[in-house]
Amino acid sequence: MAFLEIERAFKGYGPKWNRTEVLSDINLEVQEGEFVAIVGFSGAGKTTLINLLSGLITPDKGAARFEGKPITGPGPERGIVFQNYSLLPWLTVHENIALAVDQVFPQWSAAKRREQVEKFIAMVNLTPAATKLPRELSGGMRQRVSVARALATGPRVLLLDEPLSALDALTRANLQDEVTRIKREDDTTIVLITNDPDEAILLADRVIPLTAGPNATLGMSIPITIPRPRDRKTIAEYPDFKRIRLELVEYLLKSAHSRKAVLDRKLVLPDIEPEDLSLPRSVLPWIGRRGPIRRNEIKTAEVEVEK
Repeated sequence: MAFLEIERAFKGYGPKWNRTEVLSDINLEVQEGEFVAIVGFSGAGKTTLINLLSGLITPDKGAARFEGKPITGPGPERGIVFQNYSLLPWLTVHENIALAVDQVFPQWSAAKRREQVEKFIAMVNLTPAATKLPRELSGGMRQRVSVARALATGPRVLLLDEPLSALDALTRANLQDEVTRIKREDDTTIVLITNDPDEAILLADRVIPLTAGPNATLGMSIPITIPRPRDRKTIAEYPDFKRIRLELVEYLLKSAHSRKAVLDRKLVLPDIEPEDLSLPRSVLPWIGRRGPIRRNEIKTAEVEVEK
């Protein structure tokens, strides 16, 4: 039995007469302690997929399960880090994380809950910023708060919905290292959604491509055979890196090409002639300017001239 799974799931949006089928026949199995990355194009349905795993939405058909039990809604055993941080702007770093801890562990004493919050603030190296508001933080710091908030609730699965895509390259690299460290120290089960094949290969145990939408579905699972720890400076030197990356990119591009529609439409161009730049402006006094005119505006007339 898989630790986390989706079986024969379909999901779409909109009314029946104008419905968009986003995901089609999704099958996914994640084992406990595994790090799985799902790679796909923007708009393919990656966030919809992570929302099925988190319980924020339910499939139209099929099932999502955690430890064999149906996922019917969000739960503290499945922590999620969103792409847009989702921090309350009027609360400090400490208060944003404490809000989640208080909800999940109401039976704990105030001192124990405070200790839990401080522990995970320190884990993401934000202790000096604990009393700051989100607007006083950089994008990378805000994302670290989101990670700390998710981890502080003690989830057994960490769901990452493109949490690094909006960050600059240096901050992104630092947070990639942070995720790697968390995985190494806590052996948390992680599902990462990303549009970056290199990031997926660097971080994950295996990578699964998501085909282009609509009706996107998961492709074959590609195990990452590159040994850990992995160094982004030297990982490209491994032959397996080049092979895996090529296989992944080719599959995604092929899926995108197969979804292209051919449009056959007759275009009717306006009845306008190009401007004749050799003519002076005064040649077209009825228009008031020199420029393109419609053919039906050109009139012919017979003029008698006395000799």
